[in-house]
Amino acid sequence: MTIKSLLPLIATTLVCGGSVFVEARQPKPTTAVVTKVSQPVQPQWKLFTAPDGRFSILMPGNPSKNTQSQKTYMGEITLEIFVAQPPKQQVAYLVAYNDFPYSYGEITDPQAVLNNARDMALKTTKSNLISQRNIRSSNNHPGKEIEYINSGGKITISRMYIAEGRLYQVMAITTKKQQKTLAKTITGYLDSFHVVLKKPNN
Repeated sequence: MTIKSLLPLIATTLVCGGSVFVEARQPKPTTAVVTKVSQPVQPQWKLFTAPDGRFSILMPGNPSKNTQSQKTYMGEITLEIFVAQPPKQQVAYLVAYNDFPYSYGEITDPQAVLNNARDMALKTTKSNLISQRNIRSSNNHPGKEIEYINSGGKITISRMYIAEGRLYQVMAITTKKQQKTLAKTITGYLDSFHVVLKKPNN
């Protein structure tokens, strides 16, 4: 399944529940050679900075960028989605964000937004929560980390942050087998995310 075919699902889930979900279904390998490899082929990781300069993160190569606009109960929301899928690995790395309308961002408690995003992510993807914890971004914005698994065995680790009227979601989606070999890589990827604060107007 290609990234292009996943976009409608990504956009719909992000708008409805504040969560991105990729179900990276791939043909079953004819042999079990892949499972015997102790370390997967490592892609070339490099620092990626968002076009608007608002965040940076380590990515395995150049991510694909997609923009979609959706009408929601909060008004029209623009979704920015960045996706990278290394070759020969059953894993997808995603960063997605949407800006809230000013009035909504000002009156809504960040923890309420994060809790709602968690609940809708589980509901929309029909997943079971494995773990969760409250976190902070490197510059102290409120966030939440959740890990969950769907009926197909896909595991998602997501870190969500509310910063300056924007919801960021940093995600790694993989299989149980692949997660064992990529655990340190995924943690390093999530830890590398950095929100860049907007400069004052004056």
